[in-house]
Amino acid sequence: MLKFTTVLFFISFLIINVNAQTNNIDDYLYDVLTTNTVEQECLISFDSEIKIDIERNLKKTEKASLVYSLLKHNATESQREVVQLLHQKNKSFQSYLIANCIHTKLDFELALEISKLKNVKNISFNPTVMLEEPIKEMDQIDLREAEPEWGIKMINADSVWNLGYKGQDVIIGGQDTGFDWDNDVLINKYKGYDAITGTADHNYSWHDAIHVINPLHMDTLVTDSTNPCGLNLIIPCDDHNHGTHTMGTMVGSDTINAIGVAPDSKWIACRNMERGYGSPATYLECFEWFLAPTDLNGDNPDPSKAPHVINNSWSCPEMEGCNESNWSIMEEAVNNLKSAGIVVVVSAGNSGPNCNTVSTPSAIFENSFTVGATASNDSIARFSSRGMVSIDSSFRLKPNVSAPGVAVRSCIRDNQYRAFSGTSMAGPHVAGAVALIISANPELAGRVDIIEDILETTAIPKTDTLNCDGYSSIEVPNPIYGYGRIDVLAAIEQAIQLSSVSDISDNNPFVIFPNPASEQLSITFDIDIKANIQLFDSRGSLMETVKTIGQNQIEMNINDLKAGVYFIMVEMGEHIYYEKFVKVG
Repeated sequence: MLKFTTVLFFISFLIINVNAQTNNIDDYLYDVLTTNTVEQECLISFDSEIKIDIERNLKKTEKASLVYSLLKHNATESQREVVQLLHQKNKSFQSYLIANCIHTKLDFELALEISKLKNVKNISFNPTVMLEEPIKEMDQIDLREAEPEWGIKMINADSVWNLGYKGQDVIIGGQDTGFDWDNDVLINKYKGYDAITGTADHNYSWHDAIHVINPLHMDTLVTDSTNPCGLNLIIPCDDHNHGTHTMGTMVGSDTINAIGVAPDSKWIACRNMERGYGSPATYLECFEWFLAPTDLNGDNPDPSKAPHVINNSWSCPEMEGCNESNWSIMEEAVNNLKSAGIVVVVSAGNSGPNCNTVSTPSAIFENSFTVGATASNDSIARFSSRGMVSIDSSFRLKPNVSAPGVAVRSCIRDNQYRAFSGTSMAGPHVAGAVALIISANPELAGRVDIIEDILETTAIPKTDTLNCDGYSSIEVPNPIYGYGRIDVLAAIEQAIQLSSVSDISDNNPFVIFPNPASEQLSITFDIDIKANIQLFDSRGSLMETVKTIGQNQIEMNINDLKAGVYFIMVEMGEHIYYEKFVKVG
């Protein structure tokens, strides 16, 4: 077992003010505003850049509090002028700090005035987005003895339970269509419920981001009662079934149902869709609440109560109004949540089987942990979206991993059960896996990069014959399965081995290039160094050692290595660093 030592933590905080252009209104919104006198829902984003670089040794609660404080200060300062103007105009609005923006309704005249203010980067449309419905719904399935569902067995979660790790002391967050909180298999896992007294306190455990009825439902009489749950709820409710189903796959269990991957975890939740319709603003409101949950009045935010992992089984497609003008806002939110020590799990989408179909936020983002769906025969589901990510011209590799997502049986409202198919069902398996990893090694809480590396390097390699943008799927990782189908037992074994994870440093003073690599690997340092460099495979076996004296660049021949995931460990004096690279070809 390797021993790692610490380095000091470093925070860089930079705010850059840039004078706005005369007109920085998004083209689509500009056209709508100039041809329509009705006010439009808008997102005002700000050109104040905040860079957060937090040494990973900080505990999760420390990270969360620090990130929250920095973001709050940044938003307060950069939004000040716009906030004052909106108050003067008696406009209602909501200010966000998870992504530095404001949600409000504007006409063309006010939008143009705001666009000229200092720090205003862009004004974009806040489109309505429809939930990507599950691919298949089966008839009601009767209760059964507590035999784990096929997906739980496939990823070896039941074997992890036998080791005593069931997600205890881990908080899972879900944002979806709402949640049937007092469902028999969910109630005892709800953080706001006290099983001893039989009472519930929903403060810091529930938030509702749905404040209006969505007009796309075409309801003839629009009232609060149009929605079966209502609006601005202070008690969890699911107006669709989708959210309850995803939460069941994460934590659900009772004496005769074993449907949840991490049955001893607690859950908190936010409703971000009104009967399946959401918007960037509702997603942002939930993201911000997860960064620092509040009481039921939306007051007294507390970053220490943030979840360890958030499941996101939704998408924001371009055809419904999400585009580069508002993608960046959601990506900023994902980046900040990761900086705060929260794993952001996102479903890849159901637009397969062609390449380049991972094409919607938040699945396309670098810092989202994107999940494809597999079937019970352990092959990729036809509907599962494939990489690469071409829509933003990044051509980054997605998904990260895959997990069971076909005919997944879980709970829905009123203590019933259904089997749904979709990457919406695969993501919750991975969120539950994160909880199991943290319960096995609590020191990993908040170590997002390490948790994600563990899930990727321990995944069962899976390949395909499809070639996407020149990236062959017969290699690992690939645009079909990512690194493969997750194996939670292998992940737990690796997590336990990192018993000194508090001594691990992720602030590496070197860069590996290229990565992925096929024949030659270059390791470059900022200065000439004396170091001991070791190459390990994903199972921890030492493959090669190189000693350096007064060099700033090392070349390693990796032509003889098999395709797969490897680690470079660099020992420099008292400090040890590591970095992952992928061998292809």
